[in-house]
Amino acid sequence: MTTSRRAQPPSFSPGEFRKALGMFATGVTIVTARAADGSLVGLTANSFNSVSLAPPLVLWSLARAAASMSALRAGSHYAVNILAANQKTLAERFATKNIDRWADVAYTDGLGGAPVLQGAAASFECFNRSRYDEGDHVIFVGEVERCTHDPDASPLLFHGGRFYTEHPL
Repeated sequence: MTTSRRAQPPSFSPGEFRKALGMFATGVTIVTARAADGSLVGLTANSFNSVSLAPPLVLWSLARAAASMSALRAGSHYAVNILAANQKTLAERFATKNIDRWADVAYTDGLGGAPVLQGAAASFECFNRSRYDEGDHVIFVGEVERCTHDPDASPLLFHGGRFYTEHPL
């Protein structure tokens, strides 16, 4: 058997790929930062994972074409806020373009100035350790300098293009 040094061309459309990926249920996060000019940056993301316990590392990814890319690529810190079930409206707001995402949003300034959202199920305040260009996205790896969590919070989940909350089995 000969191994190829390149992947075979996909046998599916981008839409089919997106629908298949949607079958993986994820939590929902809002990644926040403060740009060099002091303005607040925030976006909804479900591409979040743990990487390492020692050192404490997490990752998430952002489309290269995202308006917030330059601020997040250049900044020293960001926060990953894992949303609670009652924060669906916030998830939708931070996924919407051309609006004031920060209007009436309660937050505190975290390490390096990154906003930490009040009421989140958990938050990870990260040093912007490294970035990797892959495909049409950039993968951000953050070194967690502080984390908090609410053990009583129910998570906001996303699956098949819809929001859910947990239902214990």
